[in-house]
Amino acid sequence: MIFERYIKNYMYEFDQLDRCFWNYEDGCVLIGAQAMYEATGDEYYFDSIRNFIDRYVKDDGIMYYDPKEYNIDKIPSGRVLYLLYKRTHNETYRKAIELLMGQLREHPRTECGSFWHKKIYPYQIWLDGLYMGMPFYMMYENDFDGGKNYSDIINQFLNARKYLYDEEKHLYYHAYDEKKEMFWADKETGLSPNFWSRATGWYLMALADCYELMPKEQEEYRKVLADLWKEAVDGMLEYQDKESGLFYQLTALPEQEGNYLETSSSSMVAYSILKGCRLGVLPEAVYRAKGEEILIALETRMFTMKNGKLELGGMCVGAGLGPADNPRRDGTVAYYLA
Repeated sequence: MIFERYIKNYMYEFDQLDRCFWNYEDGCVLIGAQAMYEATGDEYYFDSIRNFIDRYVKDDGIMYYDPKEYNIDKIPSGRVLYLLYKRTHNETYRKAIELLMGQLREHPRTECGSFWHKKIYPYQIWLDGLYMGMPFYMMYENDFDGGKNYSDIINQFLNARKYLYDEEKHLYYHAYDEKKEMFWADKETGLSPNFWSRATGWYLMALADCYELMPKEQEEYRKVLADLWKEAVDGMLEYQDKESGLFYQLTALPEQEGNYLETSSSSMVAYSILKGCRLGVLPEAVYRAKGEEILIALETRMFTMKNGKLELGGMCVGAGLGPADNPRRDGTVAYYLA
């Protein structure tokens, strides 16, 4: 009840937005609206998606989008274009899909074969990027390319496992610099210094969505995704706060002064767990209660009512790595807690 009311209110405000940039944040809202549409059949959500996309997607391209920026964060808003194209057969949406896929075809890569996070972040793999790029890529393979590049998608997940996973902590670091040159990167490992819960959340959602999208006859690839998914969920659950059921902003440092229980990452973990139960990857008897525990904690701890309006708090505004000041995005404890 509370979640659905909050989402409906949020979508009403979202419908009024007219921002001068094409971004992943709005893409997350659109993807969520599609999930609500598919779960409820409520046309309000479909209309909200189309209303938003039609403000940005035109016959001659996507407003405020330059594929030559090679920014993987620009891709996820395009996921809803597949739904719009299937329902309307409007070629404008198909052209936009091809424009975004054109970026991925030319997107620069690390020597190990993964997409750079951005052109301005060369030779870097971020966990965020798996969510930003892989589900859209998988949808394209399913609908238009005959699945010939499934192996490329799987390889990028395996690269994340190889280069970002900590075998002792059972967690993934936020990012990896293949050249080991960035000021935030360890000079021996190339890794960023800390475990950020939302980065893991992006990864867990990427695994969940790509597993669901991978055709059932692709048993070998589905098994790779399922194994990575269960391992990552199990690792994260080692750090679930026993009192609240939620996760801290800095996953492995619950005692750190200033660390806080963080809403978005906790939501992402719940999403991944419950989807894993629904798809049969995670045994319901073991995992469903964990996912529901997180949702109940979010409902009872993180929602407030102000002037008759539901508000959701406890959320990190954003965190990245690389050139920026105030605060300097160096991946330190102080940075993530700022």
